[in-house]
Formats: sequence, C-alpha cells, structure tokens
Amino acid sequence: MAKNLVIVESPAKAKTIEKFLGKDFKVSSSFGHIADLPSKELGVDVEGDFTPKYIVSSDKKALVRELKALSKKAEMVWLASDEDREGEAIAWHLAEELDLKEEKTKRIVFHEITKTAILKAIENPRQIDYNLVNAQQARRVLDRLVGYELSPVLWRKVKGGLSAGRVQSVAVRLIVEREREIEAFTPVGSYRIDAEFITAEGNKFKAKLPKNFEKEADARAFLAKNIKASYKVSDLVKKPAKKSPAAPFTTSTLQQEASRKLYFSVGKTMTMAQRLYEAGLITYMRTDSVNLSKDAIAAAEKEISDSYGSEYSKPRNYKGKAKGAQEAHEAIRPTDMSRKSIEGDYDQARLYDLIWKRTIASQMSDAQLERTNVKIEVLASEKVSEHFAANGEMIKFDGFLKVYLEGTDFEEEEQEGMLPNLSKGDDLGNEYITATERFTRPPYRFTEASLVKQLEELGIGRPSTYAPTISTIINRNYVEKGSVEGVERSYLQLTLQENEVNDKTLTETIGSDKGKLVPTDIGMIVNDFLVEHFSSVLDYNFTAKVEQDFDDIAEGKEEWKKMMKDFYAKFHPRVEDVSENADRESGERILGEDPASGKTVLVRLGKFGPMAQIGAPDDEEKKFASLRPDQQLHQITFEEVMDLFKLPKTLGVYKEEDVEVNNGRFGPYIRLGKKFISLPKGMDPLEVDMEVATELILEKEKADAPIAFYEELPVQKGVGRFGPFIKWNNIFINVNKKYDFDNLSEADIKQLIEDKKQKEIDKLINEWPDEGIRLEKARWGRFNLIKGKLKIELPKTTEADKITLEEALAMIEKKTPKKKAAKKKAPAKKKAPTKKKTAAKKK
Repeated sequence: MAKNLVIVESPAKAKTIEKFLGKDFKVSSSFGHIADLPSKELGVDVEGDFTPKYIVSSDKKALVRELKALSKKAEMVWLASDEDREGEAIAWHLAEELDLKEEKTKRIVFHEITKTAILKAIENPRQIDYNLVNAQQARRVLDRLVGYELSPVLWRKVKGGLSAGRVQSVAVRLIVEREREIEAFTPVGSYRIDAEFITAEGNKFKAKLPKNFEKEADARAFLAKNIKASYKVSDLVKKPAKKSPAAPFTTSTLQQEASRKLYFSVGKTMTMAQRLYEAGLITYMRTDSVNLSKDAIAAAEKEISDSYGSEYSKPRNYKGKAKGAQEAHEAIRPTDMSRKSIEGDYDQARLYDLIWKRTIASQMSDAQLERTNVKIEVLASEKVSEHFAANGEMIKFDGFLKVYLEGTDFEEEEQEGMLPNLSKGDDLGNEYITATERFTRPPYRFTEASLVKQLEELGIGRPSTYAPTISTIINRNYVEKGSVEGVERSYLQLTLQENEVNDKTLTETIGSDKGKLVPTDIGMIVNDFLVEHFSSVLDYNFTAKVEQDFDDIAEGKEEWKKMMKDFYAKFHPRVEDVSENADRESGERILGEDPASGKTVLVRLGKFGPMAQIGAPDDEEKKFASLRPDQQLHQITFEEVMDLFKLPKTLGVYKEEDVEVNNGRFGPYIRLGKKFISLPKGMDPLEVDMEVATELILEKEKADAPIAFYEELPVQKGVGRFGPFIKWNNIFINVNKKYDFDNLSEADIKQLIEDKKQKEIDKLINEWPDEGIRLEKARWGRFNLIKGKLKIELPKTTEADKITLEEALAMIEKKTPKKKAAKKKAPAKKKAPTKKKTAAKKK
C-alpha cells in the first residue's frame, strides 16, 4: 500500500499527476465536490447563524467510503484540488467528510500539471485556507438564498418551473435592456461620399469625404460641383506608428477570443481548456491574472529568438485591470513554450494553438508602422471647401504580427491598405465619386463573448461563473441563440462618372443576427417582474458590490456569516411582501375586439408558452392559438393574431388522407394523416394551397425513400440537428466529413452500419432481454441503465460489471415514477338550461 494518498478533482488530472510521482504515491479523484447543500431543502440555518447543511449525495457515498478507506491506510494525505476558491472548498469538504487528522493532512497547490510544478508543490505544502473556503461558502449560500426564495415567487406570480439567480438574472437583464434599445432605435440616414483616384503612373486608390451629407439634395449638389473638376494632393503627412501585442489570456479574454476566432461557445472553450490543463499542456484556466512567471518569460524569449530571431523578442510584464483578481497568479499559457502544436483532438489542438500564439506574441516586439494621411483638393469652377482624405498603413517591421493579432467583436472600420507613392502637389485623375445613402446602426446584440466582456467590465461574476451562467439562461429558455434572418431595405446611390450623375436603388439586409443572444418572451416577462419587485438584487452596482464582498472575505477582511445576515434581513421580508401582494404577471396585452364575436382579443403567456386568446378569462367558450416561434408577445399585431385563428385549414385530400396546414409550438406545418411536414423557413402557412402542400409532401416522400437496403432492411438518409445521418433498423448513424454524404456508396453504407453495430456491442456491459434491461457505457466514463424510455445515469465509480439483475430491478423500481391515484371528483352541480338548450329540446 502506498504511503501517500493524493486526492485531486478529476480522473484525467489524477492520471497525469501519477506519471510524475513514484511508487510511494497513489493518486485518486474526488470527481469534483463530494458534499453540497441538499437539493430538496434550503439547507441554510436562516433562523440562526446561517450555518450551511452539507450532505454527501447518494451517488458520491460509495466514493467517499472508498476514499476514507484509502486515507486510513495512508501515512499522509495530500489534498491537491485546484488553487481557487472552489478547489479550496473541495479540499475542506474532503478533510471534513474523510475525518482527516491535521497532522497527517497537507494541502498542496499548483497551476500547471508538470513534473517540476508537482514536485515543487510537494516540497511546499500548506494548510487549508479558510478565508478562501468562506468566500466560496458565501457565494454558494447567497446564491442558494436568492434562487431558493425567488424561484417560488416566479412559480406563483408568473409560471411554474421558472428559476431566478443572482448572476443569471442580471445577465438576462443586460440582454433584455439591449433588445429594447434596438427596438426603440430609429435609424437616421445620411450620404457617404467615396471616390477612386488615379495617379499619373496609373495607380488607383480610394479616398472619402471626412463628413457625410444629411440630405440627398446636398449630396447631389456636391457631385454637381465635381463635374469637370480636377484634383491634386494638397497635403501629405507620413508618421511612424507602432502596434503593441495584447496581454496573455485570462479566462474571460480566452472565452472572447475563442468565440471570435474559433466560433466556440463559452462552455465549449472551458471544456476544451479543462482537458488541456488536465493533460499538463496549459496552466490553470480559471484566472484573472495577466502575469507570467520569470521562467515562462525566459522560455518564451528563447523560443522567439530561436524561431524568429532576437530582434523579435521583447520580454514584458503585464498588469491586469480586473478588480479583485482571484488566487491563480499566472495567465493562461502553455506549460512548454517550445511545443508549438499538439496532436489528437481537433478542437483542443485549435485552442492550444490560440493560447500558444497569444502567449508568444505577448513577449514579442512591437510592430513598426508608417501611417500616411493624404488630403486631396477639389479644383472646380465653383469653390469646393470639402477635401477628400485617404489613409494608408505600411508595415516596416512586423514584430508580433508575425504570429498573432487580437480580434474584435464588431469590425466597424474598413481596414487601411497601402497607398501608391504620392507627393504634395501631384495631379490626380478621378475614376468615379459615389454618394451612398447610409443609416445609423442600432446597438449590437450581445454575443456570448461580448456578454462575458460586459459582465467583467461591470464586475459581475467571476471567470468560473460565466460559462454556467450563459448555459443556464439558454437552457431555461430566457435567452436563445438568435435566428433573426433580417429584412431587406432599399437605399439610394448616386454615382458621378465621366461627368454624368446616375441614380441607382440598391438593397441590403439589415437586422440579421444569427447566433446572437436574443431574449424570449418568458425572459422578458421574468426580467420585468424581477426588476419591478427586486430592483436591488438585479442592480448592477449591488451585484458588483457582492463580488467585492466575496473578495474581502477571501482576504480575511469581512466575516461571511455577517454578510449573509445583513443581506437576508432586507431580502426575506421583501420576498414575503411580493409573494402575498404583487399582481400576477403574464405579459398580457389586449389588442382589440374580434369583429365576428365582439370578444376581447389578447396575447399572454400560457402554460405551454406564448399564446393568443379570444375571450375574457372567465369566458367558457374562449378560443386559443399558439404564437409562432418568430412572434413575440410584446411585438405581435392585432392582424397577425387574427391570422393565427384562421388555422388549422383543410387544403384537400392526398392518397385518401386529409391534408391540413396548421401552426404549432415549433412552427407551421402540413399534416397528412399521422405525418407532420414542417414548412420551409419564411413560408406563410396562410398562403399554402393544395398545390404547394402536394409539392412538400412529394419532397418528403422522396427524402424518406430508401437509398439502399442492408440485411433486407431499408436505409434512409437525412440532415438533423447534429448534421447528416443515415437511418437503419431504427438506428440513427451520424455521417462524418470523411464520407461524401451526397454520393454514399454501398461500401460506405455498409461500413457506417457495421461500425455503429460494433460500437453498440462495445458499449454493452450486460443485458437481460427477458426484462428488457440494458447496462451500457456512457459518455465521460459514466454508465446508463436502460429500460424502455427510462434511463438511469450511474456515476463513474460504479462497478458496473458486478451489478446483478436484482440490483438493476431495484434501481429501476426506485426511479420509475409512481402513478398518482385519480382523485374522485365531486358530483357536478346541474346548471339551469339556457334558452337555446331549452328550445333545442322542445324541437
């Protein structure tokens, strides 16, 4: 038995560390936190001193028993969780739950998983830092108080199943407020003047007027002045300039740049970075610091000098701007500067490449530039006061640009290019001048990256919170990744060419925002309710102040339980008051009266989402219609609502089955018997006739037709949410880029099916066919116990090959939802017959 037990959070980290330590060390994993607040109760003593109640969840009990047994046999236990507040709390929970004695327990930290770093950590152990533990407890408890108390208010006053959170609700507020700025924005038009000039040597270059004209008449007048005009260079200034590299990555800048350059979501970036860290390839990926160690700077200097020459090297120290930077004391960087790339997972390799380039570039020389500013005078019969301007940029020495240039969220300025050789007084010819109508733009919707940037600038949340915050607000359907196609807008362009002005009307698509964060109806309603009733909790300054309080607790300057008491003393009474006295919020808008019945027409949030309604709430004969996915409660018009009630519409009969067009929760569709066919994007269901429906049905039949047969069973192909696939024997098989999806051969189809069959065989651990039960390997080292539609996920620590049929049946019985006994209804009171019913009976 090894003398030393090292406990880390993840198996991947354990595997990497074990390579660096000798036979006297055993490395085990806690699989993250082993204890947390209970899921079905508040778990905080709000009546007393706010002591949290931590429990070991059922799926961690076997693991804790195993770690406890190992720790008792070991002479020394080394708690090696990450060097941040979460990691410190994990170490503390391990010490508590495993009953570790102080004299045989050591806490070690490192921010890179290399042999040097691990051995250095072993040589420099410390005790658990309870200030860091308390900072984590404060965040966990405060978030539990906010979520646990606000969520039931939302269930009661808005809709069941909703949730609120301290950081997530503020993030939604940012997105909602930005959306309202966009909706309230009125574009203002003006005319931009661009020109192309030609030198005596025949070299062309572009220039523009530094100011726009507000009116079309002014733009026309300017072009008229330029008829038969000549041009010359009236001024030319060349200035040296330099461009400096960006600092190495922090968590938030890595998230932003991976979004811009690699199109990764924030969550994906953190997953890939975690794997790179656990494999010992990069330093710890949750950090606010832009600092590099002396060793890292020296290693970067050597790599730059060896690869590019000493003139490209310029060692630098950076200072961070982030308030209350957390415990990791170095930026995200490669652990080995000489390792330019890695093999293996494609996305991990791309992220590593980005980190390597950013780190190396940060230690390289400035780029030396020469900027040229040219003024061009208009020589015409009528005096022209305006001058054209052209700007050019020439790179004299590329410096860090040889490796890397930081991206931006929104490219608004045109890139400056090279200018031909020009001198003051040079005569120029003119190719054309255009006056193009341009419009001011509304504020940009947030991307994941720009939202992270905004949260960081406001001091809201910390690096570890951004990815889960964004995932939560999307999963809760408060926000969605936009699929706004945009609309066409016409604009005018006037062109002066060969002394003649011509008009041309052009079109552009505006408001296209694919992949941007757009609030949903439910997101807007929840936000408005919380802002109205809990403005202090959703206040940006309050949320930032809370983060500062956590930092003060981490530094031992503030007592965390006092902070909880002060917050709860004001928060809880407000919750009770709102719960009792606030009006119910459904986003209801009354739009008018139904011309046919005279009843009220309104829209509101219903049980299954946004809906339209004809009739007051107490009307027994009211009618309902779901809003389409592209319609929102706060924007839909009376006419659009009335159109919804024209559906469903029967179009005709196809192969002895009725054809109907209707609108559903996921968009408009055609129904043919039990078959549902979605309408193409942008197609109005009210404009669909039998001819169009027949075409769509034929397309669907063609798409569903077998492309081949394998083992006498048909093979179909299609494209779904996760890309192209083939379907065989009710099994969906993804088709990767290795295959030509449009021209799959019989050999390709056979290979895909055989590979899938083998994969299914490989993941099967056990099967009880008579009971219809399967035990399979799942993702991330876990296991799935499956019966019919019931799937039970088992933790990585499960000894899956030892599970018996009796144990499997017991787990399934425990997880199978119990059917509630139907309540007996009280006999309905007989209503007095109406005049119509009485008349009908008499007839």
